[in-house]
Amino acid sequence: MVKRPARPKVIVTRELPDAVMDRIDTLFDATLNRDDAPVDLAAAMADADVLVPTVTDAITAELIAGAGDRLKLIANFGAGVNHIDLKAARARGIIVTNTPGVLTEDTADMTMALIVGVPRRLVEGEKLVRSGGWKGWSPGGVLGHRVGGKALGILGMGRIGQAVARRARAFGLAVHYHNRHRLPKVVEAEFGAQWHPHLDEMLASIDILTIHTPLNDDSRDLLDARRIALLRPHVYLINTSRGGIVDEDAMIDAIEGGRLAGAGLDVWRHEPAIDPRLLALPNVVMTPHMGSATYEGRLATGDRVIANIRAWADGHRPPDQVLEGWV
Repeated sequence: MVKRPARPKVIVTRELPDAVMDRIDTLFDATLNRDDAPVDLAAAMADADVLVPTVTDAITAELIAGAGDRLKLIANFGAGVNHIDLKAARARGIIVTNTPGVLTEDTADMTMALIVGVPRRLVEGEKLVRSGGWKGWSPGGVLGHRVGGKALGILGMGRIGQAVARRARAFGLAVHYHNRHRLPKVVEAEFGAQWHPHLDEMLASIDILTIHTPLNDDSRDLLDARRIALLRPHVYLINTSRGGIVDEDAMIDAIEGGRLAGAGLDVWRHEPAIDPRLLALPNVVMTPHMGSATYEGRLATGDRVIANIRAWADGHRPPDQVLEGWV
């Protein structure tokens, strides 16, 4: 068992829920960010045993190279780790952990809201009422499209993809999916899901596409201009994963040109910057990266971060270590 500091120096980069910060403060020698002001990451990484970043913190190879010798754990607050240079961390012997599973249901709920809300034009209808422009019910007023009976394509059938599939089946959607590996037949039967070994084939046969694959070197721009062109003009695209998976310019061009029916987007390529062309499109529903934004989810995420730090401080392998085989 590796000997580590009894009360490691833990630096938290963002303001977390009070209950989480209070517990971190009690358990560790903590530097917290209670006013959510920008943190000097280089200084923090030079002084910490444990860094607790979030998706907004780009932990680059350069920052990792300049980190102090005492930094041995990056305990990420969140499941996604595409903002951390994992290879550079591994080369420095720094363990990286995340918080898988705790946000699955919240993100799936948000995804389902967009799957229903975009074709049914819920946001357009809400804006019409608020504007005072609604003149009462009419047979042709704010017509959308029925969701039941449509083919939903799920790109990435991990925890969140499967949670979406479970919800989608209850809404009467036919579930199709593309995944690197096929799910066991008993799981496919639970969702009534059809596996497509080739992504291009699935894209050409669905009515709604929802993305649930992590952002990495293999998935960056996975939905490029060529693949977007495979989607039929009536298809809606939903993305609650990461903006970099989709070629945003190609998606906008397709929507503006009537080659894509619309989109529901909770993530962006250059967050928090939004392409102004998207703001002008009424058939695009945009939410501020709030797929995991529940009180319950944030507290559960904090609990997992603390569990990882405590395991590491006790000399054990953290339960949510991102890569196997690290020391």
